[in-house]
Amino acid sequence: MTAPTLQFFEGIAEDPSNVSLRSDKQTGAKVVAMSFETLHCIERFRAVTNRFAGSLKLTDEEGDILVEPSSVRFVFGGPEGDDFERFECQFQIDRPEDWDRFMRFMHRYAEANGMGYDPR
Repeated sequence: MTAPTLQFFEGIAEDPSNVSLRSDKQTGAKVVAMSFETLHCIERFRAVTNRFAGSLKLTDEEGDILVEPSSVRFVFGGPEGDDFERFECQFQIDRPEDWDRFMRFMHRYAEANGMGYDPR
């Protein structure tokens, strides 16, 4: 069995600190928003030597899911505004079968990484 992982850069697993799931009221498309308080690719300075494919790769026992973020944002803070706080990534899922596949991945990822579900 393959452990579920999320990767922006090949070989560097990332750990989201928050995942938010919602629906676009106008289109009905499912929207996924992920926050990362730490980006291992930046901490290890390996991002310079690895090629960013423009997508987020989610891997589990069913295989790979490649999603192209519709928005990404680096958030900085601290006294001088230059301390990395988090990275936010958002993408849309239009097809119900793709949503089902994503949810199977997220359940596996959450179980493997001690995450819980908070339906707000």
